Amino acid sequence: MAFMCAPGKHRRPGRMKRSTAQAAGIAALATTGVVGTVAAAPALAAENSAETTGLVPVVSIGDTVPGHIDAQATAQRRAAEQEQARKEAAELARQERAAEARAARAAERERLNTFVAPISDSYVSTGYEASGGLWSSGAHTGIDFHAASGTTVHAVGYGTVVQTGWGGAYGNQIVIKMHDGTYTQYGHLSSIGVSVGQHVTMGEQIGLSGSTGNTTGPHLHFEARTTPEYGSDIDPVAYLRKHGVNV
Repeated sequence: MAFMCAPGKHRRPGRMKRSTAQAAGIAALATTGVVGTVAAAPALAAENSAETTGLVPVVSIGDTVPGHIDAQATAQRRAAEQEQARKEAAELARQERAAEARAARAAERERLNTFVAPISDSYVSTGYEASGGLWSSGAHTGIDFHAASGTTVHAVGYGTVVQTGWGGAYGNQIVIKMHDGTYTQYGHLSSIGVSVGQHVTMGEQIGLSGSTGNTTGPHLHFEARTTPEYGSDIDPVAYLRKHGVNV
């Protein structure tokens, strides 16, 4: 069942009715030449235009937008410059730390590979590979440093003790594995002051010179080797000179 609402004086006409009436009124005015009356009602024209076209009037916002855009661009540029500067500073700091680390490693290598003479203020009394019947191999496998009995014997560099005790013809001996992987031997000692497995430093006292074993008098027999065993000897003078010892 449909209810019809009777039009009353307080009921607002529908949109279509209003639009139709307004169009009819404008047409009537146009035919009579009374166009100025429409211009005199801007509110009505604006309302009709917005309702019939659905377009939103454009509102001018003045000159503030370009200023905001410029400020925003400037802020972004400054932020980018600051970020770039931060990255460059971080990279510079990284490079400086790397350079310091390399320098520290180089200094440590130099320290570990710098040697001293096994006997202070001495000289070589018998050279390497000297021949004669005093040696079972027919030649001297090391060098002899002149030293009275009881003279302090030093480790020539940093290393680890791998052998101590009686060494036959060498008498009391010490063999040290050096930091660079080579070996040094100290023979004819009267006293041994280190033990196997002990770490020694450059110049550290490891024993006292003597005349134990096959010897004609007190001195220090010194060898440089590629292994801890007899027969792997290398030129000890060249070895010490390579590590900065003037002999």
